Amino acid sequence: MRSLDFPTNKTSPPRLYPAFSGDLKVYDYQGDSWLILFSHPKDYTPVCTTELGQAAIEHAEFTKRNVKLMALSCDSVEDHKGWILDIAAANGGEVKYPIISDPKRDIAALLGMLDEDEKEAPGLPATVRKVFVVGPDRKIKLQLVYPTAVGRNFAEIFRVIDALQLAAKFPIATPVNWVPGKDVMIQPTVSDADAEAKFPGFKRTAVPSGKGYIRMTPTPQ
Repeated sequence: MRSLDFPTNKTSPPRLYPAFSGDLKVYDYQGDSWLILFSHPKDYTPVCTTELGQAAIEHAEFTKRNVKLMALSCDSVEDHKGWILDIAAANGGEVKYPIISDPKRDIAALLGMLDEDEKEAPGLPATVRKVFVVGPDRKIKLQLVYPTAVGRNFAEIFRVIDALQLAAKFPIATPVNWVPGKDVMIQPTVSDADAEAKFPGFKRTAVPSGKGYIRMTPTPQ
């Protein structure tokens, strides 16, 4: 996956503007953690207000997974300051993560959140609602795109973080509908001998082709 590249030169990471704590640089803020960037088309929108509120409520769960949060909305810092009060009142969660101010939609266009030709068009840029999951290596591991009518599912966000972090430690992949604690699949690049050494007693699924490519094992600890 590609790296999370903002408008900057090679030696100076980008400066971002949260609603309440001055300037900071993305990679200084991320450190050696995972990072989730939520993008939003506009402040004071109902669905986004519930999403940022839920992110605030779940802050401890993200911290437990060594994940830092960052949001982006295409409005001013002053708008952000007012919006976070609404977010807390509507959802009961205090926003403790930075919100990027991107009124000209420069970052949104650069990261593929909307068409470059439409970045200054009036109205609601519906394609701005994305989720980026960024690894400690600064590379984007996963992107989710949501239409305006559908709110993000935080259970799914936690599920994919757990899967990504597990796959970063072990040569496994997660099967359809996997949830933490369920069996995982051994990557095809792992030989049977290495699989037995790493995952003793793994099970092979019988299929008509006779090819033993589906190898299941309990979630490694």
